[in-house]
Amino acid sequence: MNFTQKVAKLKLSLVITRRICKHYSTVKLPHSDISKIRNIGISAHIDAGKTTTTERMLFYSGLIDHMGEVHDGNTFTDFMDQERERGITITSAAVTFFWKNHQFNLIDTPGHIDFTMEVEQTLNVLDGVVMILDGSAGVEAQTLTVWRQADCYNLPRIIYVNKMDRADSDINMCCSSIEKKFDLAALLLQLPARAGGKLTGVVDVLSLELFQYGNSRAKGVSVVDLSEETHPQLFADAQQARVRLIEQLTEHDDELANKVIASESFETVSSQEIIKALQKVTQDRVAVPVVLGSSYKNIGVQNLMDAVIHYLPTPQRSSKIFSAFEDAFCGRAFKVKHDKQKGPLVFVRLYNGSIRKGQKIFSVQRSESEQVGRLYVAYADDFQEVESLGSGNIAVLSGLKKTLSGDLVTTSQTAYDRAGKNVLKAQKKSDAPLQVSADSLFGVGARIPEPVFFCSIEPPSMSSQQALDQALTELQREDPSLRVSYNAETGQTVLAGMGELHLEIIRDRILKEYKVDADLGPLQIAYREAPLDSVTESTTVDIKIGSHKNHVLVKMSLIPTVNYTSEDLLKFDKNADNASNISAIYPKHLQAIRQGVTVGLAQGPKINSQVINTHVMLHWFEVGRGTSETIIASTVTQLVQKLVKLSGTRILEPVMALEIVTPPEHLSSIMADLSRRRTNINSVTMRGKAQVVTASVPLAELLGYSSDLRIISSGTAMFTTEFEEYRRMSSSDEEEAIRSVRGF
Repeated sequence: MNFTQKVAKLKLSLVITRRICKHYSTVKLPHSDISKIRNIGISAHIDAGKTTTTERMLFYSGLIDHMGEVHDGNTFTDFMDQERERGITITSAAVTFFWKNHQFNLIDTPGHIDFTMEVEQTLNVLDGVVMILDGSAGVEAQTLTVWRQADCYNLPRIIYVNKMDRADSDINMCCSSIEKKFDLAALLLQLPARAGGKLTGVVDVLSLELFQYGNSRAKGVSVVDLSEETHPQLFADAQQARVRLIEQLTEHDDELANKVIASESFETVSSQEIIKALQKVTQDRVAVPVVLGSSYKNIGVQNLMDAVIHYLPTPQRSSKIFSAFEDAFCGRAFKVKHDKQKGPLVFVRLYNGSIRKGQKIFSVQRSESEQVGRLYVAYADDFQEVESLGSGNIAVLSGLKKTLSGDLVTTSQTAYDRAGKNVLKAQKKSDAPLQVSADSLFGVGARIPEPVFFCSIEPPSMSSQQALDQALTELQREDPSLRVSYNAETGQTVLAGMGELHLEIIRDRILKEYKVDADLGPLQIAYREAPLDSVTESTTVDIKIGSHKNHVLVKMSLIPTVNYTSEDLLKFDKNADNASNISAIYPKHLQAIRQGVTVGLAQGPKINSQVINTHVMLHWFEVGRGTSETIIASTVTQLVQKLVKLSGTRILEPVMALEIVTPPEHLSSIMADLSRRRTNINSVTMRGKAQVVTASVPLAELLGYSSDLRIISSGTAMFTTEFEEYRRMSSSDEEEAIRSVRGF
């Protein structure tokens, strides 16, 4: 299907009973008014209905003619073989479509914890998020995870309660769950309309109207005004819910509160005034609007898209920060995909200015300039070439070989430096006490989660080694949470990832996309080591290489900390006798010292695992003229490794937060099995008719747990895990871990 045909399908008319409205899309919307663009993501717990909801949005917008189903493996955004075989989303998919003269740039994200990096990359470039809940389950474990991730990026959210067609769905339970677990008000905007125990429509609380959706494939929506005569119960419930909504809004919006006080009535408040208040509280993140429906039954999705337009912000909100770039282009790369025909494709969110094909861009993190080849708009795995795109859009760039996910890209180093100066000028004019650097303000750098599993990977023959190396290079560029390293002791290539499924998918992709039947070794746990005592040592190196003399003197301390932290590992002695020495260190020498510390803590003395829960303090540093940075880094590395050995270490193991949802009849068997796995049970609660067990379990005890749980519960229970912490092991468990790593 070519672009002209697709645009023709974007023309949408909604035939509405008692009133007829038509909403058309236009060809030039990629360059449209920025106020009519919505960059949104869909996030949720696994199997809450993200992909199904996305599929309905594309159908009702006119982008696709037929709705696919996850269980049939034919959805538009789950286009990878691995996604269609397993019925899950593995990689985020971007798609542009139009609704009511607004452009939606939507990204469907994974729900499985193993692919949390895909969610992290996506949230970094969005303006708002649609959070989907299962109407029978409320807020689940992974929902909390993605909610906290969205909090990190200050993203406004609306909640769509899906699966309201189920007999055990309960919108009041869901709202209570939202308020309890998210600690903010749930603003219920809709009520379910049922007939004969089945969901037949949605009641809009603001307009007091009943929306009915006809047959499953119809795009028409019937809208009926509620009245006491025609729908007495629904009308009474809707009026009560409207009053409750206004009461909640007056607690957070002074303008609306004053209006109610002045009129001494809730009835004088118009729908537009309510919408205005909802926009404010949503974008201030003090409350969250809640809408509902059943995507699988094709109920409520059109209203959800209307809610996105009404309540989620335009790109102008985030673009204000990047206005420091003035007329220069600025954007952020958030995804890399390798296409067999087009080569590497880099997805970029445009924050300022415009980009055109063939222009040069500069990656701030890489300090590299590259030339853009072609410029595309994404439709899942299909791409439409365009000449240029403006601020607020999501662009797909070809021809970039060095830009990685998370990189801030602009026109040149000069443009970035100028933007930094503009930030400093603005801060000097402002009375705000908090002063931040340009790097911090623009979000230079991405948080990459630490892997918890690793295994070796080997090609089937030496002739396949080059193909395997290329596959791993491309996959690592696509997925920053995948770590590829080389073990010099064993001569093996080592993969480190977020879970069993993550590494299984990587192997499957290598086989199907790169035609390399690679062998994975047994899964190993990513243990860590932590120092026991504070120790201080110094070292001196005098070495002559050719005609150059190299002299380094370093004095450092290893200081254990309570918990692992991703802060700078290197600290400086602020004692008066040492401060002047440290302040005189050249930046290039300081960079070499940091590199030496990082390498020195990469392997502990017991099982060669990374050393965490520690800081290294620099007391004194001397360096001879002409000494190379390599000598400095290696000297620091040797000293740090000596400090770790003198301190001694203990082994820490990853502990996972586990949530199991099971029918009550299997609870006792599951609890008995957990008791054999060094498990700390946190709670056992009811969720609808199911029992929910939350616990903390060492990752080593969860190897193969999906198969075990399936057997115990006859396939009726499900579980999710999330990394919780690294925890100290008992002496006997530590000895067992050493044997499993060393093999003896």
